[in-house]
Amino acid sequence: MRPEEKPQEGPGATERRSSSLKPQASSLSLQSYLHNTLTLILAGGKGERLHPLTRDRAKPSVPFGGTYRIIDFTLSNCLNSGLRRVYLLTQYKSTSLSRHISFAWHIFPGELDEFIETIPPQQRSAESWYRGTADAIFQNIYTLQEHRPSRVLILSGDHIYKMNYLDMLLFHEKKGAEITVACVEQDIERAAGEFGIVEADKDARIAGFEEKPSEPKPTPHNPDKAYCNMGVYVFNTETLIRTVVDDAKRRDTKHDFGRDIIPREIGRRKVFAHDFQDENRKQVPYWRDIGTIDAYYAANMGLVAVEPEFNLYDTRWPIRTYHPQYPPAKTVFADEHEGGRKAQVLDSLISSGCIISGASVVRSILSPGVRVSEYALVENSILMDRVRVEPGAVVKNAIIDKGVVVPADFQIGTDRKQDRKRFSISEGGVVVVPKGMRIW
Repeated sequence: MRPEEKPQEGPGATERRSSSLKPQASSLSLQSYLHNTLTLILAGGKGERLHPLTRDRAKPSVPFGGTYRIIDFTLSNCLNSGLRRVYLLTQYKSTSLSRHISFAWHIFPGELDEFIETIPPQQRSAESWYRGTADAIFQNIYTLQEHRPSRVLILSGDHIYKMNYLDMLLFHEKKGAEITVACVEQDIERAAGEFGIVEADKDARIAGFEEKPSEPKPTPHNPDKAYCNMGVYVFNTETLIRTVVDDAKRRDTKHDFGRDIIPREIGRRKVFAHDFQDENRKQVPYWRDIGTIDAYYAANMGLVAVEPEFNLYDTRWPIRTYHPQYPPAKTVFADEHEGGRKAQVLDSLISSGCIISGASVVRSILSPGVRVSEYALVENSILMDRVRVEPGAVVKNAIIDKGVVVPADFQIGTDRKQDRKRFSISEGGVVVVPKGMRIW
């Protein structure tokens, strides 16, 4: 990249770069600093716009990229950032998520006070379920009092991105901040009505915050971009407790960090914006809120590109998950002379345990244990665990949830009128077959 092509940087970029340099302290001091940070992941969302994928599971538990769950990306960020004291605050249909955490993420020794654990609603300080993100923290003040950390990192469990949270923690420390908000630049059109919009001065101090405006204010250096809240926050523990307790007493509130806490504290406390430093190492920063079927589908399909926007193969930033005990993937009937059957796989992700038998799979993602039988075609589609596509069936532009059997010669995604009689179809035309549905 030539000097004149270097992209403009958001507020606080200089501080962000300097904060990413590790402090002149021993590794023991850094370890102690991280140990004194408690991470709380908000993982109880219904994900209503992802229905029917969230009919039986919380949004963070929705499969992604064949072998992963959405929550794996946030947890991998924690692991790669050196954070080893993590609670997930669960609520909506959390069985699948809790089971996944127990299988994939019980990796830290409890005797060293290291853990990744789920906390369901306990109604310790209220008689209701969580009424918002801030209320979820308020109802778990007992946990903060039990651990007494110096600072709390609050994360959303339903975004796809790579981020070193240590950089943000050190930025927060250097600024003497009470609250720090992670921010990323997004296209104005994409940000409209979707994200909280942040205004920050040259020192990265937040001067304004508006939750999901229909006409986002552009950044000072680029009229086509807006500075968006990522749902990643650092709070000094005392500040966090005071703000959520105050919020719990109010009636004119949604009990939400973006709608209520952050806007209310601007001007009253030291609130700073931390510029997102992408560990995905691509020219364009990658951060996705896959809150709709079309956004979810597009993010998955981006993985099968020759040069995918999101890199799953970077060994410097591994993504961890649970891998079931399946044999290697297998293709059968490579010889065209065997009855004309030929297994063909193009530009696709094929997970372990898959068998493609004399069928064609094109630009698709197959999760573990999927079977595609002879003369079948799967194209531009996502097939989740143990889906079976019987002989001669066609699946195009579709998401097929777990355990579905597509009958022989049945077609999905070729006739929208017929599809609407049986299945959900997104605004973008993606057909969604719910988990375990019996197709006749």
